[in-house]
Amino acid sequence: MNLSAFGQSYSPSRETPPVVTREFRGAWVACVYNIDWPSRKGLSAAAQQAELRGMLDRMVKLNLNAMIFQVRPHADAAYNSSMEPWSPWISGTMGRSPGYDPLAYCISQAHARGIEVHAWFNPFRALPNAAMPTSAKHVTRTHPSVIRNFKSYKWMDPASSFTRQRALSVILDVTRRYDVDGIHIDDYFYPYPDVAANGRAKQQFPDGKSEAQRRSYVDTFVRDMYASVKKTKPWVRVGISPFGIWKPGVPSGTTATINAYEHLAADSRKWLANGWCDYMSPQLYWRVAGPQSYTLLLNWWRAQGSRPVWPGIATARINSTEDPGRPASEILNQVKLSRTIGRNYAGHVHWSMKSLNQNRGGISTLLGKEAYTTAALVPPMPWLSQAKPHTPILKAGTTRSGVQASWSPVRGAAKYAIQARYGRIWHTVKIVPGSVNSIILSGTPNAIAISSVDRYGTTSTPSVVAR
Repeated sequence: MNLSAFGQSYSPSRETPPVVTREFRGAWVACVYNIDWPSRKGLSAAAQQAELRGMLDRMVKLNLNAMIFQVRPHADAAYNSSMEPWSPWISGTMGRSPGYDPLAYCISQAHARGIEVHAWFNPFRALPNAAMPTSAKHVTRTHPSVIRNFKSYKWMDPASSFTRQRALSVILDVTRRYDVDGIHIDDYFYPYPDVAANGRAKQQFPDGKSEAQRRSYVDTFVRDMYASVKKTKPWVRVGISPFGIWKPGVPSGTTATINAYEHLAADSRKWLANGWCDYMSPQLYWRVAGPQSYTLLLNWWRAQGSRPVWPGIATARINSTEDPGRPASEILNQVKLSRTIGRNYAGHVHWSMKSLNQNRGGISTLLGKEAYTTAALVPPMPWLSQAKPHTPILKAGTTRSGVQASWSPVRGAAKYAIQARYGRIWHTVKIVPGSVNSIILSGTPNAIAISSVDRYGTTSTPSVVAR
């Protein structure tokens, strides 16, 4: 746009707006068992894409800003991979192409809406059910020597250097080839056993290794994954979502029998303390009241390191068999508590997007009215970069369709954050992608501010105009 020809209703101002609203507002989107997307396997490409757009539109309406999109449920791929077969949850048959690249499509549609995409991998699971049909390219057939049977699972043995390198290779392949904003791994390092009342596992993983050896393998993988992603694209966030309790009885009062530290070889407190992730989303799926208190656990987690802890919240348990009678207000309260407990930037992640899409128990309506009333920018990563991007040149004027704000593009800008003052109150009104340089604002704001945002989430000094 020719800024020099733009209407002059607003003039440059030295007013200083408050900082842009910052909060990680994420939701997991699982394709395994078609939990979230696609609604069933084997849908046409057009139907799958329509469902994905519908979820992203819901996220925009709710002012969410990050989708954690499952791309590797079990040594398969929801993207075009030369290393692993197409996921059966997408096309209906393992190894069969769905006719398009779901990850590439998700990124293009999400970024056009100002939403981040974090590619979610399971590093070591080979099959969730040993009876599942596989393609000739699947790891259970190409490398049977590293596969271990455990309960109904087939698992790639983490003690094998092949297993760890394979997981790292597919993660780095996606990091290099796709414009992802984050890399995310979940809680399945070693598979969950059945646990007796005394806390002992009823099954032992068949590798002949000690619990300490297993933790060492997983620690090495997590450390190397973080370093490798940062070396490849330092702005890509690395997130981990471990089981919500590090060890039984820690913090005091918890009563869980699953021991993530011993049973799953997940020393997630170490990873957080050592800075081997850019954010951690422990799965704090319990209510605020009770021995497994959401509040108690979040307080503990946020004291274990300096990196952000953005808790996983079980929105799916509203009026569910897992938690009969759980009201939507429980989730609203947990969102509000995530803003006040401990330190570091605010944020949380919903399990999962399906619940928000369904407006289960009225949760989306409630969040829209009371929690997500303004847009929010994903927090920055000052441990990686503090250099401010350039400030755009802003001009604004009244048009027939409203107040139009336009700005000069900033090279390297990933997003722009727009703020507006109505009366005396500033609001963060919109986060738009870096390809956009003009928007129409509702009403008649008294002042407007814009900041450019780089890939690390760092904002520029704002450019401000006022009436």
